Amino acid sequence: MSEEKRKNPLSVYWIYIAFVIVLVSTHLYVNSEASTVIKYKETLLDLVEAKGVKQVKIINQSSARFQLRSNAKAYINNRKDLDFPKMRKLLANKNAQPSKMVFELENIGNHANFEKALDDRGYNDYENIIETNWIAQILGYLLPFGIIVLIWMFVMRRMSGGGGGGGGSQIFNIGKSRAQVYEKGKSTNITFKDVAGLEGAKEEIVEIVEFLKNPKKYTELGAKIPKGALLVGPPGTGKTLLAKAVAGEAKVPFFSLSGSDFVEMFVGVGASRVRDLFRQAKEKAPAIIFIDEIDAIGRARGKNNGFNTNDERENTLNQLLTEMDGFGTNSGVIILAATNRADVLDSALMRAGRFDRQIYVDMPDLNERREIFGVHLKPIKISTEIDVDFLAKQTPGFSGADIANLCNEAALIAARHNKTQVEKQDFLDAVDRIIGGLEKKNKIITPEEKKTIAYHEAGHASVSWLLQYANPLVKVTIVPRGQSLGAAWYLPEERSITTTEQLLDDMCATLGGRAAEQLTFNRISTGALSDLERVTKQAYAMTSIYGLNDRVGNISFYDSQGRDAFTKPYSEDTAKMIDEEVSKLIESQYQRALELLGQNQEKLAQLADRLLTSEVIFKEDLEAIFGKRQWDPIEEVSTEVVAEIETPGEISTPEPTNNTEEPTTDA
Repeated sequence: MSEEKRKNPLSVYWIYIAFVIVLVSTHLYVNSEASTVIKYKETLLDLVEAKGVKQVKIINQSSARFQLRSNAKAYINNRKDLDFPKMRKLLANKNAQPSKMVFELENIGNHANFEKALDDRGYNDYENIIETNWIAQILGYLLPFGIIVLIWMFVMRRMSGGGGGGGGSQIFNIGKSRAQVYEKGKSTNITFKDVAGLEGAKEEIVEIVEFLKNPKKYTELGAKIPKGALLVGPPGTGKTLLAKAVAGEAKVPFFSLSGSDFVEMFVGVGASRVRDLFRQAKEKAPAIIFIDEIDAIGRARGKNNGFNTNDERENTLNQLLTEMDGFGTNSGVIILAATNRADVLDSALMRAGRFDRQIYVDMPDLNERREIFGVHLKPIKISTEIDVDFLAKQTPGFSGADIANLCNEAALIAARHNKTQVEKQDFLDAVDRIIGGLEKKNKIITPEEKKTIAYHEAGHASVSWLLQYANPLVKVTIVPRGQSLGAAWYLPEERSITTTEQLLDDMCATLGGRAAEQLTFNRISTGALSDLERVTKQAYAMTSIYGLNDRVGNISFYDSQGRDAFTKPYSEDTAKMIDEEVSKLIESQYQRALELLGQNQEKLAQLADRLLTSEVIFKEDLEAIFGKRQWDPIEEVSTEVVAEIETPGEISTPEPTNNTEEPTTDA
């Protein structure tokens, strides 16, 4: 543990605490000099009348302090009322000397009446004195302010992120950077060997690290190190993992923080933290700054400052732009940033000189998934029958995070069944669990509903089997999983572009469930909610985004920057035409599905009956009823594949993970 970690964050305030303790102790010590306090004024007056009081001092006209004469002891011993028993107990001590003992009457009442009572008893050897307790007055003034300051400090510490971690957690350091620094041997313990796949992204990142380690190799040729690199890609693809590997490999100070660490409720704090971050990095240059989720502060600035923008966030972004490439020099500091929303970033932030490189971290392909499985299977006790190639083929569309979760889920399933090794079936069950959700075999479903679900799923399976470009079916079940009452698994083809024919076949297969209900029962249900949502998005994407509609033409209304969120970039007539074409497109594919199923209605019934009996059917069941697909490749694909079909009609880059079809979800 470093010296900074061992240091108590409250050590600055111990001086003030010690000062208060000294004041209180002194106050108590001074007050302790006034010996025994008596309550009754008559006690003092009786002693005065008995000639047993040597000296009386009236303090601040409210109390009286007096000393006894030597002959007062006999008088006190003879009295058993008022304060005399208490005084007698004190005088009983053999070391007690009455002439040196001091007593104090805490309340004399009206001081004029008290003086008159003394005069009436023939005692006029008293004096009025004024005493000021400076310590009590100082404490009286300071204590309320101290309480207010402590409350204020507590509230401000909570607002600035709590009491621990980072300079920004202290109220007086709220404008300081909250970055976590890796230097002087401190590391993330992750290297580039722990990052599987991502070869292209790794190559560019490794080059930056190599430049820091051996700059002469590049500077001799006149090259300059890139000022910044932006990692862009879908969630879970390994952007932050790459940054951790840089922190583990680079032998220079590494500052790591999130874009939200600059955001604070106080005006100017974000810009102050940016300045402090770069100041620290420049002092320790060469250094690397990594800002995760930079879209939190890097969103495109708008012209209307009061509508959909935040002035404080823009001030923070302006300061960041200036620090990255402004009038001042920024040599020796490299900026790494990561985001999955590059389309919303400000163009000034994306230009060369700030982020010289944009590294796209895409979803892993087959070979990269094989490498990722190799990394995540190392700590797991797996059976000898496990084939990494098989697992890689069964998980198209899975990101690195999904694969890590899959391996862990398989190990949990194996442990649940008291196995000593993780077997092949455990991985298959894990994929089912991740994609489809948890099985709910005890869910209450009426026989009529179960029959409807069976025909719905059989309709999906039949249409997809009969269409050339539909993704091949792998598994169909009517066992409820997650929010779905039934699900169908497909093995999507890993393709970079999608043709119109492929999209149309996909839409037709998606509508096969509702078509089967209409054909068999002459009625439809709410179970096709997710199907309708999916085909509607696909149809609108084909018509208004991808330019695949003849009537609308080769026009795309896609706004990658999100600037037309509240306005349509086309007229009302065009909007009406798009709606008409979408409806026509969906209805044509629905009629196509009805025709296909009508031509194979007996086979549909056989498949539904088999599904009602066994609850789960595989590719072999469809082959036994419909025969082999003539356009299937010669190479056989395992019937245990459990990956769901992609959604090629989505506006953004498809993210197939957890895209299990839910054709019978209740509306």
